[in-house]
Amino acid sequence: MEQFFCKTQIISGQGATAALENMHIKRLLMVTDPFFSQNGTAARIAAQAGAETVEIFDRVVPDPSVRLAAEGAAVARRLQPDAVVALGGGSAMDCAKAMTYFSGLTPRLIAIPTTSGSGSEVTDFAILTHDGVKHPLVDDGIRPDVAILDGQLLQQLPKGLIAATGFDLICHALEAWVATGAGIVSDALAADAFCTAWKLLPRSYHGDTEARLPIHNAATMAGMAFSAAGLGLCHALAHSLGGEFHIPHGQLNGILLPAVLEYNASACLSSYASLARQAGISAGADPVAFRALKNGLVRLRRSLELPENLVQAGIKGADVRRKMDALIDAALADPCLQTNPARVDAASAGRIISEVIGHG
Repeated sequence: MEQFFCKTQIISGQGATAALENMHIKRLLMVTDPFFSQNGTAARIAAQAGAETVEIFDRVVPDPSVRLAAEGAAVARRLQPDAVVALGGGSAMDCAKAMTYFSGLTPRLIAIPTTSGSGSEVTDFAILTHDGVKHPLVDDGIRPDVAILDGQLLQQLPKGLIAATGFDLICHALEAWVATGAGIVSDALAADAFCTAWKLLPRSYHGDTEARLPIHNAATMAGMAFSAAGLGLCHALAHSLGGEFHIPHGQLNGILLPAVLEYNASACLSSYASLARQAGISAGADPVAFRALKNGLVRLRRSLELPENLVQAGIKGADVRRKMDALIDAALADPCLQTNPARVDAASAGRIISEVIGHG
């Protein structure tokens, strides 16, 4: 018996933040980063809500900490908002979700993503960092009530951000597609999201702004897929390495994904091959289609100018090797590993990390 659930209302289009005007918000807490606060975007969008009271919590940083979320929760308890609006990338949305959770309040949670990758606007996940380790907070109460996908917020995205978040989208779709919790609905969402990103991500990277809203929608679809189906080894390793070395999450997924596909192929080669055929990557038999998918990911990573290994990402190989045991332990404890299609032990996790270190 299969189940699929997503309570989030999704509003998509150019200028979609105008929907805030009809949400009857009286006390609004906006959660964002200093960039959107300083350039006026946060105040402009908050004004659309027409709330009587507005407070902007603009201290979000990449890889938000448990401490930051607790400080934001104290702000929420003082303000007693009837709506919390998260504006920004995955870090802003994760921070807002955790703030709401720790506050004990139940305001409407409205997510406005400004990057196309994390899918946090529709998931019951929030990733927080504590003592160099990324911890997933998973609770259905933190799934946003509304996700607003506004194409106008995507026009000036930096190329590096398009590339990294785009690979996060691709990783979400691929991992959801083969996850042990996958079903017919998550499969449909994952496949469509992957095919859209595969086709349009290079165009967006090279400046085609018309490709960006479809990719934005695809990121949300991938988020819905993995929230239902689960993720896997790539995200478990990315959380472990990201918590220790603070490499952008999408870059880590790009570094790890080809090696993870090779490892998982013993359990789900035919599934990978099926997706490759749906995306038009290869019409060949399963082994041929799988190889085309893996090699295609390597070529896509290179075309997006993403690092191919940890050394290229700025990490010393010796540092990775010295912390190998802790990295492996964190990955094996990560909840994402529970839905990986192939069994993972310490030795196999260590081999994959070693494979992606690079020379240096």
